[in-house]
Amino acid sequence: MELIDRTLKALAEPRRREILRLVAHDELAAGEIAAAFDVSRTAVSQHLTVLKDADLLDERRDGTRRLYRARPDGLAELRHFLDDMWASSLDVARRLAEGSAADEEVRRAG
Repeated sequence: MELIDRTLKALAEPRRREILRLVAHDELAAGEIAAAFDVSRTAVSQHLTVLKDADLLDERRDGTRRLYRARPDGLAELRHFLDDMWASSLDVARRLAEGSAADEEVRRAG
């Protein structure tokens, strides 16, 4: 659950979601990512660290440059958690609906 918590925390910040969009299909250097935002490079670096800690980014060094790309499987655990939660919610809704239908039949028969 700790990874899911870090993932949700990381995704809660709009700039971090935008960083993930930027590196979803292209590997970009930290400076290229920072250029897309009106915040300091230090702030972008902190966002990158949060995303890496949540296993949402891969970092690769190329000389002095650090290159970032979204991890394709970075959201897998969160996706699994949400799928399980959604399935449970649907099951509860189904049981409630079936219970209401059964109650209605009892009322009609009575």
